[in-house]
Amino acid sequence: MALMLALNSPELDVRAITVVPGNVTAAQGLENALRMMSLANRCDIPVAAGAQHPLFQKLITAEFWHGKNGLANVELPPSKCKVDSRFGRDLIIQLVHASPHEITLVPVGPLTNIALAVEKDPSIVPLVKEVILMGGSISGGNVNAAAEANIYNDPDAAQIVFQAGWPLTMVGLDVGDKTLLSQKYLDQLAQAHGPVDDFIYSVAKYLINLAGQFGLPGTPMYDPLAVGVAIDATLVKAPEMHVDVETRGDFTRGETVANRRGMVERNVLYGDRYVIQGIDKVKPNAKVCTGVDADRFLQLFVSRIRGK
Repeated sequence: MALMLALNSPELDVRAITVVPGNVTAAQGLENALRMMSLANRCDIPVAAGAQHPLFQKLITAEFWHGKNGLANVELPPSKCKVDSRFGRDLIIQLVHASPHEITLVPVGPLTNIALAVEKDPSIVPLVKEVILMGGSISGGNVNAAAEANIYNDPDAAQIVFQAGWPLTMVGLDVGDKTLLSQKYLDQLAQAHGPVDDFIYSVAKYLINLAGQFGLPGTPMYDPLAVGVAIDATLVKAPEMHVDVETRGDFTRGETVANRRGMVERNVLYGDRYVIQGIDKVKPNAKVCTGVDADRFLQLFVSRIRGK
């Protein structure tokens, strides 16, 4: 959904797709990306394989939510597109250096590829225009009480990305859970037909039915909303905060911990105790999306996909 919205939005110039495992394995994700690009008739855009697993933990895949193939069990035709020979991390680095201050990274899965790129070549950080990521939450998780799925799947990579020092916007559960594609919007997609429209309709119908099993009136549009923010930042309210990613807690590993006050107490050791001696300001490192004009985004999504 996110990819098709990006490809059908004139505000965006999609330069490359890099694949990361998350909802499915790296191999399945690569096959899905190639088939989707072929469906959209965009074999001119490079599609590269990336990391095969998270930095320091085993991969968690989510066929439970997304179907055996990660595409709501919709079988797309074999791809006419070919995989790019470059490793995803290296493709990101090359593109950023080739177009300094022009590239916006929009990761909608775990942040492994982005972290690998930063670790290999930190000089890309000041050259990236912006990072707009789908992930995180400041109001509780969706895989457990604390963590959102993309961050939970590679918290170590997420901490690298959040602390890198580039302009970063976190499009998390706080807004994704308020942006529900319901039957009303599905009916609008059904009013016209085309290969992309019909594919997205099938995926959306699957997800809406799944959401209904959990009492939701529609499916949260997590990944597409991140693309939506890249198209039009006024769709969301996003105050600045300092965000760290918990990488060690038994109950909180993968939690995005936001400092809402912008300050911490300064403790100084005196003998056998610490004494609070003042308040230190904390520098924000992210815009955290807390509010969203959901209907305006959903109408935008439908208008870009319908009939394509």
